[in-house]
Amino acid sequence: MTMRMLVHHHILVFTLVLSFTAEASDQLAPMPIGKPGCRTNCSGVSIQYPFGIGQSGDEDCFYDLWFQIDCNQSTGWKPVLRHTQMEIGNITIAENADRVQVYSPVTSLCPNKEAKQPRDFTGSPFVYSQKFNRFTAVSCSFLAVISSDELIVGGCRSRCQENGYSVDTPCDTGDNCCQTTIPSSLTVINASIKRDPNGSAPGGAGCKDRAFLVDQDWFTATSYYAIENMSSVPVVLEWTLNNDQATSSFQPFQSFLEDTEWYFTDPTPFCSIDQSNQTRTTFNCYCSSGFEGNPYLLAPCRDIDECAIRPSVCSPGSKCVNHPAMYYCGADSHVVKWVLSGVGGCVGMLLLLTGAWLVYKYLQKRKNKIRKELFFKRNGGLLLQQQLSSGEVNVEKIKLFTSEELEKSTDKFNIDRILGQGGQGTVYKGMLTDGRIVAIKKSKMVSEGQLSDFINEVVILSQINHRNIVQLLGCCLENEVPLLVYEFIPNGTLSKYIQGQIEEFPLTWKIRLRIATEIAGALFYLHSAASCPIFHRDIKSTNILLDEKYRAKLADFGTSRSVGIDQTHLTTCVLGTFGYMDPEYFHSSQFTEKSDVYSFGVVLVELLTGQKPVSAVTKSQEEFRNLASHFITSMQEDSLCEILDARVLKEGSETDIKVVANLAKRCLNVNGRNRPTMREVTAELESIHIHMFAEKASNADQRSKSIDSWDGSSVGSRIASDRYAGDEIDFITT
Repeated sequence: MTMRMLVHHHILVFTLVLSFTAEASDQLAPMPIGKPGCRTNCSGVSIQYPFGIGQSGDEDCFYDLWFQIDCNQSTGWKPVLRHTQMEIGNITIAENADRVQVYSPVTSLCPNKEAKQPRDFTGSPFVYSQKFNRFTAVSCSFLAVISSDELIVGGCRSRCQENGYSVDTPCDTGDNCCQTTIPSSLTVINASIKRDPNGSAPGGAGCKDRAFLVDQDWFTATSYYAIENMSSVPVVLEWTLNNDQATSSFQPFQSFLEDTEWYFTDPTPFCSIDQSNQTRTTFNCYCSSGFEGNPYLLAPCRDIDECAIRPSVCSPGSKCVNHPAMYYCGADSHVVKWVLSGVGGCVGMLLLLTGAWLVYKYLQKRKNKIRKELFFKRNGGLLLQQQLSSGEVNVEKIKLFTSEELEKSTDKFNIDRILGQGGQGTVYKGMLTDGRIVAIKKSKMVSEGQLSDFINEVVILSQINHRNIVQLLGCCLENEVPLLVYEFIPNGTLSKYIQGQIEEFPLTWKIRLRIATEIAGALFYLHSAASCPIFHRDIKSTNILLDEKYRAKLADFGTSRSVGIDQTHLTTCVLGTFGYMDPEYFHSSQFTEKSDVYSFGVVLVELLTGQKPVSAVTKSQEEFRNLASHFITSMQEDSLCEILDARVLKEGSETDIKVVANLAKRCLNVNGRNRPTMREVTAELESIHIHMFAEKASNADQRSKSIDSWDGSSVGSRIASDRYAGDEIDFITT
């Protein structure tokens, strides 16, 4: 045992003895939130360090110039960040995210007003919070788009309500208002609104059409009808401190990272250093769970007295006893008396040390168990148990992994193990104890409204058994965020091969047809061959993965839905990806199996052309080109060859290309009734394979006869022909 751990042991024992013998305590003074001598309030807003109010020469009140706040007559006695001139609503220092609420402009179509955009935070310690913000658009019959660094990162479209605006209508219905999430770590965002020339908006158009990023908690409590007269709304920024500018006073906090054993009971603030950014190293500090205070003031955090906050936390007849970072109910009172009775002399001290250590280990184990139970309930464990008891989930296929098992397999979720990141979470590469390589999807913080989507993905995948669909191995619900464990698909998404043209594995015409056939077969299975019909609802090239043999695997069933055999459609809030979404579903909110057919048609066009489903026509991104519409127009104008991929034109026969192009055109029919079913699509693609095989086999047979006429090597020719035909058969069946 090291000297440092021995000191921690004595501190813990001393703290336990004091808490056991104390029967009452004085009212504790408020914890400081700012540096001594610095103002900590401006117009009712608490100013917490590293933020601080001050002029030149008062640098000690704030960490650096980015955190300097003005509060004087020129600002109307309101707190304003000097560097960005943005008014502050509140400052929060918390373990889950350090954040500050500021007021950001609203983008409008009003011709008499300047279209202001949110602040550019490039090079600053601030980023727009993905967790606490939502991109929101108010009005109807328009397309609202949010972009960053000239790339579209999200958007939404709402419907016009017949009776116009309604104060009582929530935004998530899609009537006159729509919302969507944003990616993480954005420092630059731009909002734009595109009017629908065929639509109609109640009450006129222009000034009422607004798009903005907004604090989701603030907007939930505020009617979107009131936004019409507002020029700015609250937005949440998350921040980190630049470690390169940290003083030597922060060094003890950094070295504290080496000893995480005392994280839950040590009052010393805990600092987390982020070295993922190549240009700078940043950090955030926290008080351990069960403690309170401002960790950036270089002072110990204070234990939270749970017994004083919640007097009725224990059942009647038992007494609540507070301990550092936790509390007891009277069930363990005999242990306390036994420990106190043993105090005295050398033997008593030894017993006290031994008893205190055992109590500590017991409490740690009990606390971890309680935390896991709370996480299990919060992450939808009860909802999953209901599904298990109803018989809808294949119990044999779903394994419940422990958090320790998955942390070990990913080296405690090391950043070097990250395979990819998306709107729903981060995917890590891991190795289980049996040697299997797996992909572990670590979801972002899941709200109660999103739990059904998470459990839905578990239920959907448990019913699927198809070689061209990613297999779910199990899940873990006892962690802070839910985890899903999938089979590992090593070669990434189809999208990067279509658009990147990777030399290691070029997409030949034959391979493109094979991938299209495999995905069509998987969708046909979901629609009609599975035990219960399933609509995927998000078919796109980024949700198609390639395994070690470059076979296609359909993934991401977070928005999928099962339907009854007698059902023909689902009526849902419009969800999907621009460029792939069925226009009929877009206008009616009714999703059918033909909506999946439309999305597959877009993927088929991507394979034919090698182009993105949506691309900007101009650098300003004022105009966008929809690949599906462009493809249909090219076929109508007999100019299809101009947009086809060069490799497709070179390797594919004219007949086969025309058949696949016409199939894609039928899939993209605006009227869903006129689209083929996935059964018909699969059959037609397989017939193309058979035609290719027969044609090549015929050519091989002609070459064989020619060789026989010259040297009589009929046996060698027949073997060569059989080997060639065998390769083709393997190609069709794999």
